[in-house]
Amino acid sequence: MKRSLAAVLCTLLLLGAAPVSSTNAAAPQADAQLIALVRKHVKHLFVIYQENRSFDSYFGSFPGAENLASPLALTHGFRQYDPLGGQWVSPFRITAADTADADHSRLALITKADEGRMDLFVSTEEFGLLARGYSRSDAQRVGLLTMAFEDCDTIPYLWQYAHNFALYDHFFQGMYGPSTPGNIDLIAAQTGQTQWAKHGDEQVAASGRGPGVPVVNDMEPAFGPYGNGNVPPPQDRQDDLGFATVFLTMAGKNAGEARRDDDDIKNDVQHLSMLGKPAVPWGWYQEGFAQKPGSLFDAYVTHHNPLQYFGYLRKNPYFWRGVHDLKSLLPAIKKGTLGDRGVVFIKGGYRDPFGFKPADKSPYAQTNFRGDDDHPGYSDSQVSEAMVATFVNAIAKSKYWKDSAILITWDDSEGFYDHVSPPVFERCPDGHPCGDGPRVPAILISPFAKDHAVIHDLSDHASFAKMLGKIFNLPALASLPDEKPYLPEGPRDTDPRLSDLLGGFDIERLAGTKLPIPASAAIVSDVGVPPKENCKSLGITPDTIPGSNVIPKGFAPLTEQH
Repeated sequence: MKRSLAAVLCTLLLLGAAPVSSTNAAAPQADAQLIALVRKHVKHLFVIYQENRSFDSYFGSFPGAENLASPLALTHGFRQYDPLGGQWVSPFRITAADTADADHSRLALITKADEGRMDLFVSTEEFGLLARGYSRSDAQRVGLLTMAFEDCDTIPYLWQYAHNFALYDHFFQGMYGPSTPGNIDLIAAQTGQTQWAKHGDEQVAASGRGPGVPVVNDMEPAFGPYGNGNVPPPQDRQDDLGFATVFLTMAGKNAGEARRDDDDIKNDVQHLSMLGKPAVPWGWYQEGFAQKPGSLFDAYVTHHNPLQYFGYLRKNPYFWRGVHDLKSLLPAIKKGTLGDRGVVFIKGGYRDPFGFKPADKSPYAQTNFRGDDDHPGYSDSQVSEAMVATFVNAIAKSKYWKDSAILITWDDSEGFYDHVSPPVFERCPDGHPCGDGPRVPAILISPFAKDHAVIHDLSDHASFAKMLGKIFNLPALASLPDEKPYLPEGPRDTDPRLSDLLGGFDIERLAGTKLPIPASAAIVSDVGVPPKENCKSLGITPDTIPGSNVIPKGFAPLTEQH
């Protein structure tokens, strides 16, 4: 019996909330010896936080990983029906660096995941775009795009890092939602569950629209500056967020500098001040931030800067002066002015400032794909990995390499297919799990990392807070007095199901019984677009994915109306 497109769409959007699978098993945690060695040797942690790629879309054929060649993949959405093309589609390989932007809203991701079956990516995308007024051909193009994947012929720098160091293949986005929740989750191990528990009247609507907690959408922050000079009216801004973040714990004995807008962290501040730990220096370096007054901030993506969502981070100079323009970081690395220890966050934006341009010479690509934070729709994947390589090269060639760790990860999965069912954590106001969402890639680069390693430990964005706490001996966010009473609604950085990412380190290298990985393993010899490297030059043979050379009928990486 055939159903209308409208009827099928209605069915998709009204899927039940019960998950197919979850996990209650504890993830491996670093033992005391490993933690002590990591603290001894790792003094500088660099976090390169990119945008919107699922694990399978970038590493779906990476050898040794839980990839598209695995038995699990064959039973979790490997074949999906394309209603607009009347065909079955399986994952296929592409070499396009510029692609359309798929729907990665909370509802779309939940629907695509289909209660853990991971089998409604194509149809959900197609019907959603039709409902938004797209043509059938454009809706089909983007629907098919959700099943595409790239490899080392297109993104060789990222594959070089994954090959030479440690790749995490069970790292999930911490909240079903788009970019903003992911950026907040990285620094808070939650997106506002504590605030929701404290202030029920601030609950986000069940529809996921509008302000409120937990944060599940991409509303602009409560505080500026705003990109392109467009100041949104108050009703179009997110609520002021007031729960603890890693910037508060890194303040240590200086936590009392959070003098303004501190209503929900007063006890946290007092506790941290009494502990008396020295502050851990940090910097958030974001593209387009420090453009001259009067300019349009045309490279700055406002909703990617999580500090602007928190009044106590934005209103108190002690914290806000940690935000810098991305271009100021390279001189600091080269001159060695970052201090004896610290944490550096690196965030791209709408317009790459280092001169990289898409290999596609068409006027459209040259004008509209100048971004480097890896977000489809405006960022070129090769420009984006060139930006990453620019900083990894700089670190590897600097005095910081010998005591550094570099974590590269992504904020959400873009709505691209991934076959692994996410674990299930607490419920959100819409009745669905808050998280986890689909897998995203994560790579650890360090002289003390495991080499040619795939780490299978269950992890998500909250694992970064765990990692940070272990390396710099910080109290867990979930242990703070303003957060702990509301668990499990709140930060997940004490949840035993999640790893601390320290499984990517090699204890023999840390102990000195094995030589550190040389900086040359991290250096890209000639960073450029298009890249000169490929699978063959890197010596990597991707796994064979059944049917991956068959491009489905009707596919194109961009829409007709681009």
